[in-house]
Amino acid sequence: MASSGFLETAQSVVDRAIQRNLKGLGYLASPAPVLGASAKDVIVSRGPMRLYHYHPLTDEVYRVPVLLVMATTNRGYIFDMVPGQSMVEFLLQRGYDVFMLDWEAPRPEDRNLALKDYVLDFVGSAVAEVRRVTGEHDVSLVGYCMGGVLSVMWSGANHSDGPKNLATFTTPVDFKQMKLFQAWSDQRYFDVDRLVDTLGLAPADMLLTAFDMLRPAGRASANFALYDNLWNEDFVKGHRMFERWTNDMLPLAGEYFRETIKLLTWENRLLEGTLKIGGKAVELDKISCPFLHITAEHDHIVTTEASAPLIDLIGSEDKEQVVLKGGHVSLIAGPNAVRRMWPMLDKWLGGRSV
Repeated sequence: MASSGFLETAQSVVDRAIQRNLKGLGYLASPAPVLGASAKDVIVSRGPMRLYHYHPLTDEVYRVPVLLVMATTNRGYIFDMVPGQSMVEFLLQRGYDVFMLDWEAPRPEDRNLALKDYVLDFVGSAVAEVRRVTGEHDVSLVGYCMGGVLSVMWSGANHSDGPKNLATFTTPVDFKQMKLFQAWSDQRYFDVDRLVDTLGLAPADMLLTAFDMLRPAGRASANFALYDNLWNEDFVKGHRMFERWTNDMLPLAGEYFRETIKLLTWENRLLEGTLKIGGKAVELDKISCPFLHITAEHDHIVTTEASAPLIDLIGSEDKEQVVLKGGHVSLIAGPNAVRRMWPMLDKWLGGRSV
């Protein structure tokens, strides 16, 4: 009897392993999910800059349009994953007129693009184009991670003609508190001038490795979790979406990378209030529009210590900081985003968009 039970258990384990391997082969052979498929028009395509205007999903739309600003290291479809898990779709269904400033990989001829180009030109011209297309001067600016930094910089440099509303997600301001990035870019050892002068761009592989090293076992643990959940279609779908987006890293224009390292990472000028861009002072204390900053409790990229001081630097009387459960990515695109962050953003924007 004991021998029979052992054989049955062994057979069950073998059968399960075979089925898991077949599932794994099916996973590898299946096509990647189609992401960023919400209907849109490309209304500006210049250098690495892309400005999209999404097709409305309601007959009535809010007067104040929303301009999403993506981080410069990744593509913007994190805002628009798949139907039912798309922040863009959610906002369109709630009646917002949605635009997005997204990025393509800079080319060798873009190596001299600097902070002033990204802030004053790309963000500034995107706001101007949204105003032109809609006929509305008021615009709600919503930035994610480094897109939030660019949005805050533009608003601080143009406080007399800035956004109607400003919202940022997981946006750093105290770069000294991003400890591992500080260690890897220590100016005693990291020759950013040599890197930029030699390559012209900050390579995507280098940036991807830096993010991976924040959690060295992250990819291995994610693959083990996938292996254990191959029968869970929702888990597999989510894994494929986020893995594709995470790996779709963009290089950075050389001068832009050089200045972010020197002015922000090394000198912390945004926090210190000494940053100038294109000769214009970035004065966060003069930003007076309503401001919302949402951070993630378990963010391993932009820690609470790095993002928390932002709320006190903004001069607005109508300002709020909210900490939600989740990580750097799941805050805006995971299941918790659907249940918590998106409705919170809708509630905050709704009364300020009429």
